[in-house]
Amino acid sequence: MTTEIALDSGLIEGREDEKKLKYYTASQWELVLWRFRRHKVAMAGALVLAAMLVSGIFAGFFAPYTVTQRDSDYVYGPPQLPTFWDSHGVSLQPFIHGLTTKRDPVTLRKIATVDPDTRKYVGFFVKGEPYEILGLVGWDVHLFGVDGGMVHLFGTDEFGRDVFSRTLYASATSLSIGILGVLVAFVLALIIGGVAGYFGGWIDYVIQRITEVIRVVPIIPLYMGLAAAFPREWSNTEVYFAMMLVFGLVGWPTLSRRIRSHLLSQRTEDYVLAARLAGATPFRIITKHLLPSFTSYIIVDLVISFPYMILSETALSFIGLGLRPPSVSWGILLQDAQNVRAIEQAPWLFIPALFVVVAVLSFTVLGDGLRDAADPYTVSD
Repeated sequence: MTTEIALDSGLIEGREDEKKLKYYTASQWELVLWRFRRHKVAMAGALVLAAMLVSGIFAGFFAPYTVTQRDSDYVYGPPQLPTFWDSHGVSLQPFIHGLTTKRDPVTLRKIATVDPDTRKYVGFFVKGEPYEILGLVGWDVHLFGVDGGMVHLFGTDEFGRDVFSRTLYASATSLSIGILGVLVAFVLALIIGGVAGYFGGWIDYVIQRITEVIRVVPIIPLYMGLAAAFPREWSNTEVYFAMMLVFGLVGWPTLSRRIRSHLLSQRTEDYVLAARLAGATPFRIITKHLLPSFTSYIIVDLVISFPYMILSETALSFIGLGLRPPSVSWGILLQDAQNVRAIEQAPWLFIPALFVVVAVLSFTVLGDGLRDAADPYTVSD
């Protein structure tokens, strides 16, 4: 018995020593990853954003219909939720009830009413309208659908278009504009802020004056002028990339000034002087020594900038200054919900707003988790 206890104790101590060795020999990014995995809320936010992005990129597969496909018999129709049971019994396959269409005797508008005696079963991996995956490969298989009819999980709009399908396609547009816009602003901020903070002097003075000019430009009038300047013959793709560049070109000053302040305070430290004496170039000193010491803040600022980009695109498209139909984004979808009739008769048109809220909250908690994980003073267990 004593021998077995001694062996077990030695095995436990060996495992602990192995863990300590792995910890002390880990790289900075491995430590950041280990800390981030312990932040459950941030992990949940990352998974939500990943699900949104994947469902948006492969919206043709996950969405049962295309953005323009219409159901003329179900205009302004409420959401249809598949069920497994009704008054006629239980089914192992999900189904929705059929519809009967009547005309309003006053307005002559078609009104769809639920027929509880008819079942339409939901199938998976069904064929439907063709689409392209990543704009390259054509396919016609959708994740789910209804044989001999249509199913609308989020209801339909005034033209009978499926809100669920349009929301998935819009997720890819809004998230990609936010990501690309932030990346453009991030690169500009690193270059401009790094140069100003490292060299100082008249170079810093000139850059700061330019930064102040950009910071005081009123954003809404700028977007209004740019929206009017976009040629009407431009395709939606050209307008999309133009908006991305505009978001990036006006979004770099804040991070740039913070990077500049940090570099001004750090450029006289001993490790920077040692790098200079060793013959390191300014580019290497900035990228290999100065910016890594500021990693935690840069990551947080980068991630938290995403919600502002997404909200900017949504707001501009909502008021008609951003993307144009037939493109779809969260802002364009919310245009359909800005009249009294929609508020009264079709409140489900506000569902895209929930996606905006969830995306913003997910980016916020993800930024908090990355900040804690990248903080070099965080104590690890």
